[in-house]
Amino acid sequence: MTFELERVLAERIVILDGAMGTMIQQANLHPHDFGGAAYDGCNEYLNITRPDFIRGIHLAYLEAGADVIETNSFGSTPLVLSEYGLAEQAFAISKRAAELAREAADALTTAEWPRFVAGSMGPTTRERRRGACR
Repeated sequence: MTFELERVLAERIVILDGAMGTMIQQANLHPHDFGGAAYDGCNEYLNITRPDFIRGIHLAYLEAGADVIETNSFGSTPLVLSEYGLAEQAFAISKRAAELAREAADALTTAEWPRFVAGSMGPTTRERRRGACR
């Protein structure tokens, strides 16, 4: 697939999807969508609790013309997920994020218009303390 992406990049401009977090926030989800009040606001846990919703966002971006969609895994690190008691599930949540994005991309990929998935990884929500490990 890497060679396919290189070929497409050599031929035309490639469009990346938009902001996953913004789409999630616009949906006005409720705590039960996140799996309960303890997980409210954990967008990455929606890969587990609301895969239909996350897949729908991916499909919306693809239908709007995106060539590349990013996984819903911006905060899927054990450090960030520990804030919700989900640190041990970081791998499973990230894996599910990749599966959902790949399913959506595969659903709309054609020989003439291949679709790609990029993994998303953001910074943590923790502040770096002065003198902390570098």
